[in-house]
Amino acid sequence: MNKLKNKSILLLAAMALAVSSLSACHSDDKEKQEQQEEQEQQDAVETPTVQTVPVTKGRLSSAITIPGELIPYQQVDLYAKTNSYVKKLLVDIGSEVKQGQLMAVLEAPEINSQLAAAQSRIKQFEAVYFASKATYDRLVSTSKTPGTVSQNDLEQAEAKKNADQANIDAAKSGLKEVSANLAYLEIRAPFDGVVTSRNVNLGAYVGPGGKTTDPLFTVQDQNRMRLVVSVPEIYTGALSNKSEVNFTVRALPSEKFTAQVKRIAGALDEKLRAERLEMDVYNKGKKLLPHMFAEVSVPLPDGDSTYVVPKTAVATSTEKVFVIKVVNNKAVWVDVKKGLTSGDSVEIFGGDLKPEDKLVKAASDEIRNGSNLKVKN
Repeated sequence: MNKLKNKSILLLAAMALAVSSLSACHSDDKEKQEQQEEQEQQDAVETPTVQTVPVTKGRLSSAITIPGELIPYQQVDLYAKTNSYVKKLLVDIGSEVKQGQLMAVLEAPEINSQLAAAQSRIKQFEAVYFASKATYDRLVSTSKTPGTVSQNDLEQAEAKKNADQANIDAAKSGLKEVSANLAYLEIRAPFDGVVTSRNVNLGAYVGPGGKTTDPLFTVQDQNRMRLVVSVPEIYTGALSNKSEVNFTVRALPSEKFTAQVKRIAGALDEKLRAERLEMDVYNKGKKLLPHMFAEVSVPLPDGDSTYVVPKTAVATSTEKVFVIKVVNNKAVWVDVKKGLTSGDSVEIFGGDLKPEDKLVKAASDEIRNGSNLKVKN
């Protein structure tokens, strides 16, 4: 019995020793694996593996999409120049008018009185002039007999006649002024267009002395409109007045319109730091309405040959924009500036770069300047 018991104890001790040995081996293997992974991570940080791309010369053609606004080619607010009352209204909102068409008739009774007074003054001054002219003519005729009329009397009569003639001319000028005010009582269309607002009714008192400052009518030329955009400063160097742009409006999302660039401001707006660009749009069918917003695609033609690299090769930090050049398996940061972008490519300028230099394809500020690199083919 004792022998059997001793054998059992020895067997259990051997099993415990085996389990302990296996556990110790497993712990050592796990520790070695963790150390190896840690070393690999450290090596990856200290010597990252990167892919490279060459620096190439090229040209990019691109386009930018910016918001624009459609405004009437011509627009005018019509006011009453003289204090008067609205006698007739011949058009309303939405009416199409032709140049010179009568839109409203105003009434100012005092102008008729002023006109009659001006005509009477002319007749009065003409009567005085005829009398002084007759006196002068008689003196001239009498002076042909020597010693009958003094030279002073003759000159006085001539001055009186000329003064009376000047009074007639002044009275005629006054009549023209009153007649011009009479013409202002007729409101006519300055160009072909559409009446887009009417702010008066029959009998309303209008003119500079009126209580309202709103115009009588607003007329817009909608057959041709201006598409206006503000191009950011960075893109102004590539603008051309020979370009054709495409645009869409929210009201007609399925339709695409085109317009020709006609006017470039040639200066930057002080507030927006952008250059104003205008295109003429011929509004056939009048589908487009003034003051619609548009999404405009402005082409930016290619310029001189520049360096072109993938977008991922350009890194941006809080301090700079740079690419990472690989020189003898070391990272060298090179400061650059971005140009046009097209698809996955971007123009870069500046920096110590030459064609066929190798750049890190996926640049970031985690690859420190001067660090060792492992180049992956």
